Amino acid sequence: MPQPDSIPVVSQQSEPVTVTSVPNPEPVPVKVVTPEIKPIVTPDLNAEKKVSALSLASIRAKKELEAQQRANAPQHDELPTEAFTETDMLLQWNKFAQRLSDKGQKIMATYMQINDPVLDGTTIKLELPNEGSKVDFDNNKIELLGYLRGKLHNHDIVIEVHVNEIVETKYAFTALEKFEKLKAINPALDLLRKAFDLDV
Repeated sequence: MPQPDSIPVVSQQSEPVTVTSVPNPEPVPVKVVTPEIKPIVTPDLNAEKKVSALSLASIRAKKELEAQQRANAPQHDELPTEAFTETDMLLQWNKFAQRLSDKGQKIMATYMQINDPVLDGTTIKLELPNEGSKVDFDNNKIELLGYLRGKLHNHDIVIEVHVNEIVETKYAFTALEKFEKLKAINPALDLLRKAFDLDV
């Protein structure tokens, strides 16, 4: 093995220092990383310029957009109008009320569950206890109407709300009141009481 060359180096202290050079080591592969070059995005000069909301051009653009949306909207004749039963409607009604309750919209869910709605053709009739609840229900029924129309596949559905100040929640406290309430639900209960000669 050849001796490395020695080179005398003179330092500031005037003492000779020898530095030995290292023989050429084996070449090490070097990975060269090239930076990613992103293209420069230049604004499209042919694109439409923004229009002020208060200009005549914006009013014209808004009218054109509305006309285009009306042309693309499905006609009423094209929307589904499948027949459905009151049971189907009540099932979807209660599912939507539960969904509202789970989302935290308890007031609307309560309005929906105060009374069972009655179906008259494609009109759903609901009775609420006062005018304030009617106004609140009417303001929030758009989402319900869309849900029912979609699930029941009938876009002729309409919801009518009637105010009935007499609607109250009646509670049964005594055994006789409880029996009368159950008898109103199932009249066969009275036959059962008579057959077994039961006291109320």
